[in-house]
Amino acid sequence: MGLKGWFKIMALPFLIVWSVNLMLAQAVIPAEAFGQKKKDEGKAIILGVVRTASGEVLSGAKVKISEAKSEEVIAELTTDGKGQFRFSELLPGSYKLKVSYPNLLEETVEVSTRAKKETRLEIVLIPQGWLKEEIVVMGEKIIAPTKQSDETVYSGTEITDKGLELLAQGGRANISQAINIIPGVVFESPDANNLAVEEGNIRIRGISGTLGTMTVEGVPNYGGNPIGPRDYLYDLDNFESIGLYKGAVPVDLGTAVGNRAGAIILRPLWAREQFSFKLSASYGNFDFRRVFTRLDSGKIGPFGSKFSFSYSYAGQDKWKGPGNISPRNNFNFTFVQPIGKNVNLSLWGNFNDFRQFKYRFLRYAEIQDMTNNYDLDFNEALTGLPAQDYLYYDFNKEKNKNLDLFARLFIRASEKTKLTFKPYFSKEKALIWDGSPNIQNKPGVQERVRDINREGIISEALVDFNLFKALVGYHFERSDMNISTQNYWINSNGTLTYRGYGVVAATGASHLNSPYLKISGQSGRFNWQAGIKYFSFVDPASKGYVTKYDSNGNPYLDRAPDLDREKRIYKILLPTAGLSYDFNPNLEAYISFGRNFIRPYSYLPLISLYNRLRPQFLAAGVNLNELFQGRGIEQSYDLDLGLRIRRNHLEFNPSLFWAKHLDILTTVTDIRVIDPSTGKPVNYQENVGKANALGFELGTNVYLSNWLTLLINPTFSHIVYAENISYNGLTLPVKGLQIVDVPEWSFNSGLILRPRSFEFVIQWRALGTRYGDCQHNERVAPYSIIDFKLNYLKEIKGKGSLKLSFEANNLLNEKYISVIKAMDDAVSGTTYGLGAPRSLQVSLSFNF
Repeated sequence: MGLKGWFKIMALPFLIVWSVNLMLAQAVIPAEAFGQKKKDEGKAIILGVVRTASGEVLSGAKVKISEAKSEEVIAELTTDGKGQFRFSELLPGSYKLKVSYPNLLEETVEVSTRAKKETRLEIVLIPQGWLKEEIVVMGEKIIAPTKQSDETVYSGTEITDKGLELLAQGGRANISQAINIIPGVVFESPDANNLAVEEGNIRIRGISGTLGTMTVEGVPNYGGNPIGPRDYLYDLDNFESIGLYKGAVPVDLGTAVGNRAGAIILRPLWAREQFSFKLSASYGNFDFRRVFTRLDSGKIGPFGSKFSFSYSYAGQDKWKGPGNISPRNNFNFTFVQPIGKNVNLSLWGNFNDFRQFKYRFLRYAEIQDMTNNYDLDFNEALTGLPAQDYLYYDFNKEKNKNLDLFARLFIRASEKTKLTFKPYFSKEKALIWDGSPNIQNKPGVQERVRDINREGIISEALVDFNLFKALVGYHFERSDMNISTQNYWINSNGTLTYRGYGVVAATGASHLNSPYLKISGQSGRFNWQAGIKYFSFVDPASKGYVTKYDSNGNPYLDRAPDLDREKRIYKILLPTAGLSYDFNPNLEAYISFGRNFIRPYSYLPLISLYNRLRPQFLAAGVNLNELFQGRGIEQSYDLDLGLRIRRNHLEFNPSLFWAKHLDILTTVTDIRVIDPSTGKPVNYQENVGKANALGFELGTNVYLSNWLTLLINPTFSHIVYAENISYNGLTLPVKGLQIVDVPEWSFNSGLILRPRSFEFVIQWRALGTRYGDCQHNERVAPYSIIDFKLNYLKEIKGKGSLKLSFEANNLLNEKYISVIKAMDDAVSGTTYGLGAPRSLQVSLSFNF
């Protein structure tokens, strides 16, 4: 089924409800005829979440609201599956909320509301017999523990809405940069504002982020070539928070391609209860500019429909060399429709259109002379020499279009049974140009096309059995990944001569089937959970073709059976488990375990190698299908052991992690085939490698006062090769050496001051020594960077707020190496991206 078909299926229920809603809203029948009062636009809202002392959300807690003076009960409700509650249509004033839950102490909270404002609360209930004085009230959190709403053990880390608000401007359009403050995360980019697409690199506990998963409320986001998440598709302004699971990953997160590098979950900012409008504009050096606007309708008509729509534009010049990174156009919308008290229908959509000229990455010899090569980039003009013109900037560029849609149907079948269905559709279209010194033995340009369509559905049922909760789900996806390359020679006059396809194959659709089960519960001060997921991926058969030339030199495609690949089915069973113990409200210990994986990837380099040495492979009796028999699923076993300590304005979260990585894609030597360009046996990758990891993270938040917060997040990550690597017929003694591009030490800290209406944010991050090759011949020096941000916030009485911001990234203008572009087993050929110089931006934002 194509895009139009899926869009019609997901949009039809919304169109019906919306049409009826509009007719009723515009009819002359007064609102009272529907049993409703006329809406007073001055009404207020109280919303919040109820948790235990250990942080678990409480579903089914009773919340009563009364007027503060008379204590007359106005309304009563129970919290939903996420522990959340909401009281709307309130007159401005003072209220009391009484919150109760079996076996926990009742809590009473007094709160004052203002017209047209939302008041957000977090209410903590403690066990009977514990003293309230044991609870330490701390400042506003930037980073906090997190878990899925149906779980009991906190195994993840979350950047809160305040954390997102304080992020630098470059993080507004790049998810990887946004989570860079979390311990264990290292993100590097050659771009000043992180707008550049697929040129940065993120590692989570030393594992490349391309081997992880990213979801929007559980719906997977990924593509191919390179495999992995697309971290550049969204505006952070459209999300409430970002969660990250670095070790054991909940089985209900749609992993799609795998989760060896953990899982990122984006929680959308759904359409708001009240009308609001946001407009922000940012400007900076390198001609940086960004405009963002979002409109929330608030509840409309008698059915309570809500929608939001946002648009942003961003662009800039590269900080070095010719060309720009522009335009980036982003559209996002949400639609929420309650249907009675027990059904909720929502729609989420995102479209991103992006173009850029690339940065030039340098060889190791070139980065040894940072003084003369710091500004080295692609050539601004053609030289007439093809051997130089492959470095022409217009031969190194990229453009991407991505569309993502999903619907969410929530049904409360009974007080203890909830059903959720999430059909989704995703489309990616990308065109990438790369200049090369060797395209069919001449300088040329390779054009790479990605045409990817994915459609699927995630279905879940959650049942509360009192003693425990059980979640059962099924994830199905069908995807068409059409990825091909075409080759061109560069002529002396700068024109291109078409040389046909480099890689092309006729394939069918791949299919993913993944049922899963998760249970969780509590017993006294113990919290426990366990899950199991079965993952099955069908990689379709493909027919191979090669480019031949007719008598006039014109290229055409010809069938090549030796390039055929058989259909393959990859399967794996993925268990997870977690256990925590609450010693008291301020001390919790936990342990979590999970088996993670990544399905086969990096097909294009193997196919390209076979094409280049096809006569040699055929002479040795080796076809492409035989090479792919060495491909399989990478897997890892991950164990976390940690504490969460909250005392005297201190939150300290030390954790120890261990991982064993198996069947890693690693270089092997095939003595049957000699590469004529080197005279040595050919090298390619198979899933035979092993690595061991051990490390610790010390996430620390110090709330020195209600206006001063200190973040200290050091990480030690020792991840090493467990075996030697074979290359060119030799055995390389790399066992015990640190993996390529992984620093043993990284440090991320921040100081946040909030005097009156101002916010001062100082961030300092540092990386230890890294290496660009597996033998540690290419050493990259450590570095540290300081970023600064100043915010001024002004409330506009009765109308909204204004925020003025100034920021300086790389404040001291350090010169350093940021990105190391290499596989984990790289022996040679690594390239390096230089870190951007100091960048300055000013932003103005209005919220109404």
